[in-house]
Amino acid sequence: MKALKRLPLGSLTDRPDHELVGILRMPELTVSPLRAIVKRIIGALLALLATVVIVYVDRDGYRDANGDGLSLLDSLYYATVSLSTTGYGDIAPATSSARLVNVLVITPLRVLFLIVLVGTTLEVLTERSRQAFKIQKWRTKVRDHTVVVGFGTKGRSAVNALLGDENVEPGQIVVVDTDQQALDAASALGLVAVHGSATRSDVLRVAAVQHARAVVVAPNRDDTAVLVTLTARELAPQAHIVASVREAENVHLLKQSGANQVVVSSETAGRLLGMATSTPLVVDIMEDLLTPESGLAIAERAVEPSEEGGSPRHLPDLVLGLVRDGVLYRVDAPQADAIEPGDKLLYVKKVTQAEKIER
Repeated sequence: MKALKRLPLGSLTDRPDHELVGILRMPELTVSPLRAIVKRIIGALLALLATVVIVYVDRDGYRDANGDGLSLLDSLYYATVSLSTTGYGDIAPATSSARLVNVLVITPLRVLFLIVLVGTTLEVLTERSRQAFKIQKWRTKVRDHTVVVGFGTKGRSAVNALLGDENVEPGQIVVVDTDQQALDAASALGLVAVHGSATRSDVLRVAAVQHARAVVVAPNRDDTAVLVTLTARELAPQAHIVASVREAENVHLLKQSGANQVVVSSETAGRLLGMATSTPLVVDIMEDLLTPESGLAIAERAVEPSEEGGSPRHLPDLVLGLVRDGVLYRVDAPQADAIEPGDKLLYVKKVTQAEKIER
C-alpha cells in the first residue's frame, strides 16, 4: 500500500484560492429549498419569454409544417420545445389545443424534471465557484479581525461577547477548529471558518492571523494553548492575544509564550461556586455584568474634554478603573485621582432597563 504523502508546513498558504474550498469556509446566507426552486423557475420563465418575443418578432423567417405561418401560440410552442431540448420527432402536436396542452402541462413537467436532475449538480459547482471567489476577495481585504481558536464552550462564549457587547460584525471573526460540527455551527452564525489545527503556522496564515487585531486562544488543553500562543505570537507580533487555561500553574507559560492576558477558567468558576454558597446575589450580579444582552455590563470609553482634571469618582458613571498608557489603575489608586487627556474609563453601563434580580 502506497504511503500518504505528508504536506509541507507552508502548503496551505501556497495553494490557489480554489483549493482552499473545504478548508476555509466563508459564511453563506441560508435560503430555503422552496425559495431556491422558485427562483430557478422564474429564471426559466424569463428565458422562455425572451425566446418567444424573439421568435414572434422574426416570425416571417420561420415556416410551419402546416404552412399557415406562425402565430403567437406557435412561437410559444417553438420556444418551449427548443429550450427544453425536446426537438422534433415523429409525433408532433398539430392542433392549437394540443400545442396549448404541451405548453401548459408537458413543458412544466420537463422543466421540473430538469430542475430535479440537473439542479443539484449545477448548485454544487456554483457553490464551489462562489466559495472560491469569496475566499479570494476575503484574503485580499481582511484586516483587523479577530481569530478565535477553538469553538467549544469558551470559544462560543467569547464570540457571543464580541457580537453582543463589542458590536463586532460576524464577518470580522474567524474560527479555527478541527471539529467539523463546531465549524458548521460557526458558519451558521455568519462567521468565517477554517478547518485545521491552530498549532500549525500554515493554518493560522490561512486565517490571516498575521493581519489580526486580536487572537482568542480557547482550546480544551493547556499544552495546546501554549503551542497555539507561541505560533500566533510569532506570526502576529502586534496582535492582542488572550488565552484561557484550566490550571493556574500554567499561567506563566502562557505569559512567556506571548499572551497579553490569561484567564484561568477553573479558578474563576470555583470562586463563583464558593461565593454562591454564602452570597448568591453577588453571583447573580456578576453574571449580569458578564451578560451583554441585558441589564448591566462593563464597558470602556474615552474621557470627554470636560472630564479632564476631575476625579473619576465624581462622575455620573460608576467608574471601576482608569486606563493610562495601556496600564489599568483601580479607581481607588493614587494614579486615578485626576483624569488626564488620553485616558480611558472602565465603567458599568446600563444596556437595557434594569430588572430586579430574583433568586
